[in-house]
Amino acid sequence: MPATTAQRPKLLYLAKIFKERTDELHPMSVKELIDALAAYDIQAERKSIYTDIKILQDVGLDIVYRRKHPAGHYLASRQFELYELKILVDAVQSLHILPEKKSAELIEKLVSLTSVSQARQLRNEVIIDGSVKALNESVYYNIDRILTAIINNKKISFKYFDYNPQKERVYRKKGEEYKTTPVSLQCKDDNYYLIAYTVKYDGLTNYRVDRMSDVSVSRKAADDFDRERFNIPEHVKRTFGMYNGELTHIKLSFDDSLVNVALDRFGNDVFIVAGTDGRFEVTTDVAVSSVFLGWLFQFGDRARIVSPDSLIKSMLDLIDANEAQYR
Repeated sequence: MPATTAQRPKLLYLAKIFKERTDELHPMSVKELIDALAAYDIQAERKSIYTDIKILQDVGLDIVYRRKHPAGHYLASRQFELYELKILVDAVQSLHILPEKKSAELIEKLVSLTSVSQARQLRNEVIIDGSVKALNESVYYNIDRILTAIINNKKISFKYFDYNPQKERVYRKKGEEYKTTPVSLQCKDDNYYLIAYTVKYDGLTNYRVDRMSDVSVSRKAADDFDRERFNIPEHVKRTFGMYNGELTHIKLSFDDSLVNVALDRFGNDVFIVAGTDGRFEVTTDVAVSSVFLGWLFQFGDRARIVSPDSLIKSMLDLIDANEAQYR
């Protein structure tokens, strides 16, 4: 290969070397950089390396020189810091909706964004428990098609299913297609949910993305609806376990020991009234479902429904049903 042709990609390879092989603990000397370029059949002189480093710095690469041992040049900052990648890797690792194979693929893409040594450190901390991963391998494609429909303001169609004890799919509505307007994709309780608008009910419905199959983008335009009336962040906050339920204005009484629990669940802006008997009251709107009642029940006498009466009756019915089951 002529020298002039070989020299053309030198800057690109040098940037690649800095990104893949250097960090604060692993700087490279000019000689090591020259040797690394030689592995790509690129010859370089000591003086030209300094010139090339200056060019890379000018276009935004944060290359610095470390004087103390080990001395040398290294890439000091990246698109993602190591702790940020650690957070992202942990999130992917714990997300049950992703099948084990897809989790591994996505983690590998994330760790490739740092140096080889730091990538090795991240890989060493990855433990994927396949027993709790999703059974539906098409999750990635579902998310991609839903996002495509949202971006292009189109409706989607899909089939929705549950699993039976034999881990076989049992389709709802006898396999009939759901046709709806996708509004948002939300990650909640380690699962991805599609929030969709349905004209028939003039409301929002939540669907587990890993329980969807045969997802396709329709040619039909998405249905118009009042987006200000359907506030997505509020919808997610009011919904327990993303189970749909009737939106109800409620008042709850909690023991003071559950202040952190209440704030974590309802948000820091929830209306709280402190009492003098070691308890406080919370007033908020909640999509009432059995999941919400179960969440409240776990706190025993430290949590109590104050109003409305219909919600108190629902809790009593749940308690009676469970009591009868164990008698």
